[in-house]
Amino acid sequence: MLSVETVTKWMELFGEQLTENKTYLSELDTAIGDGDHGNNLARGAAALKEKLGANEYEALTDLLKDVGMVFVSKIGGASGPLYGSAFISMAKASKDNDSLELADLLAAGLDGIQKRGKAEAGEKTMVDEWVPVVEAVKNNSLTTETIEEAVEKTKDMKATKGRASYLGDRSIGHLDPGAMSSSLLFKTMLEAGVYDGK
Repeated sequence: MLSVETVTKWMELFGEQLTENKTYLSELDTAIGDGDHGNNLARGAAALKEKLGANEYEALTDLLKDVGMVFVSKIGGASGPLYGSAFISMAKASKDNDSLELADLLAAGLDGIQKRGKAEAGEKTMVDEWVPVVEAVKNNSLTTETIEEAVEKTKDMKATKGRASYLGDRSIGHLDPGAMSSSLLFKTMLEAGVYDGK
C-alpha cells in the first residue's frame, strides 16, 4: 500500500538496515570497489533519520523528494547520486499521478538510476537488482527469494560499469555491493507493507 505512512516506515527500516550492514557492505565494496559503500550509505541513513524525524509529510511526493535530496547531498561515491536519482524520479512520477501504482513508481526509480549511471542489466550494478524486482512487482510475484536471487546472480557477472569494471575478469565471483544495498531497500519495502502483492 502506497501511503505516506507506509513509505515513511519503509525508509526508516531501510535506514536501520543500512546502519546494521555498514561493515558488510563496505567489505563487499573493498573486494571490487573503493571500500566505502557501507560507510557512505550509513552516513546517508543517519541524515535521513534526522530529516524524517524533523518533518511531517502530507504528500508522498514531498517525502520521496526529501529522501532523494538527502541521498544526493549526504552520501559520497557513486551510490549517493544513483539512489538520489531513483527517489527524485519517484517523486516526480508520484507528483504527476496521485493514484500511482508501486510498479510504476519503482520503474520511475529504475529509470532515474539508468539515466544517471548509464547501466544496463547484466553489467554487475544495482540495476541487476532493480530490474527483476520491478518486473516481479509488475507481475505481482515479488518474494524475498526473488530479491535474494537477483543479488546472488551478480556474483557470476563480469563488471563492465563503474569502478569494479577496472578489475575485468577479477570482478567475477564477488557480489555487487550496490545490488546488495538495493536488496535491503526491497526487503524493507516488503517488511513495511508497501508491497502487498496487489
